[in-house]
Amino acid sequence: MNAAACEAFLRALPKTDLHVHLDGSLRLESLIEMARERGVSLPSMNCEGMRALVFKDRYANLVEYLHGFAYTCAVLQDAESLERAAFELAEDNFAEGVRYFEVRFAPQLHAHAGLGMDDVLKAVDRGLARAAVRWNRRLRRDDSRAAEPEYAYAITVCAMRYFDQNFSSYYKDLFRVHPFSPPKQVLQFGSLELAQAAVAIRDRFGIPITGFDLAGREEGYPAEDHRRAYEYAHKNFLKKTVHAGEAYGPESIFQAITDLHADRLGHGYYLLSPNMVAAPAIADKKEYVRRLAEYIADRRITLEVCLTSNMQTNPSIKSLSRHAFMKMRKARLSTTLCTDNRLVSNTTVTKELMLAVEHFGLTQHELKNIVIYGFKRSFYPGSYIEKRTYVRRVIDWYERVQASHQTSDCFWNRARPLDL
Repeated sequence: MNAAACEAFLRALPKTDLHVHLDGSLRLESLIEMARERGVSLPSMNCEGMRALVFKDRYANLVEYLHGFAYTCAVLQDAESLERAAFELAEDNFAEGVRYFEVRFAPQLHAHAGLGMDDVLKAVDRGLARAAVRWNRRLRRDDSRAAEPEYAYAITVCAMRYFDQNFSSYYKDLFRVHPFSPPKQVLQFGSLELAQAAVAIRDRFGIPITGFDLAGREEGYPAEDHRRAYEYAHKNFLKKTVHAGEAYGPESIFQAITDLHADRLGHGYYLLSPNMVAAPAIADKKEYVRRLAEYIADRRITLEVCLTSNMQTNPSIKSLSRHAFMKMRKARLSTTLCTDNRLVSNTTVTKELMLAVEHFGLTQHELKNIVIYGFKRSFYPGSYIEKRTYVRRVIDWYERVQASHQTSDCFWNRARPLDL
């Protein structure tokens, strides 16, 4: 199977994206159009210019990578824009065979006096739901597609490890309400307020908010500072994921699973890197990492791996074949491949899978495990029985797609598969 045929096969497979940011995944044309309509100044008002100046193929570091979010967040300050961005993101996912995805974003970056937290979440849900209804109607109209799994989505809200009053109107008001509190305490108030609001809005409006996340600068802003918010999320049955080990070492991941009860880990790139252990109290760094990885493997805490994003934000990764994903596979960790940001990283789920096949010699068995893990470890909004039924339909459909493509001659490795 040549590269084009292999890509067509990957595109046809039922897929997930469990780690994709709404504000990092706008269509570039839509960003420019919304900026023009709302008077938001961009470095360029055409796609070529924005690709050259902001949304590049390679970034110097994470700070440069995050620069583009200032423009996307600036246009997502009203319900119409949020609904449009959510609808288009769902359309783009469903069009490439992503049957289920979890969009994450920080509602506090979009809320203000004229747009409450509930308005933000309802607008995003309207856009996602409209796309899901549209694509599922197509399935029901065609009897030959009755066996296919439906298109579905869920929402994960993101707390911020760090913010200041310049991040948004909401955060400015938060500092105003707590004028005598130290900054670290205001950060704690912000994450707790988000957890409380997410649970209340979920329960009141029936919005499929199933996940709680912590994103942003790791170094100097430990996960343990947000323990109260995660305890609230935990007690109110929100699933928990944490950006950890993306730009800091294994201790950040340790905090995520011990202090925050993480069910999944965003990135986890440095999980298997003893040289990144910073705490002087940890004498045997290799043993610390070994025990941490063993615990994560045994508990099947899934790593949301974002290959392109990691390459763009981490200059130390000289080639994709040196990405930690290879070590993760050898350690039999539960992994799923995600986009992180479709616009900022100029990627799709199909591209991420293609990169994995090309650079890591995946067997068909390994590919299937990675894809199916995305469904199994998802924060699916239905009941456990409904999720099991859905996953079974996904597996059946995967096998049908595989049988309909000539995959035996694909360029992936035919060696004995790793049992992931």
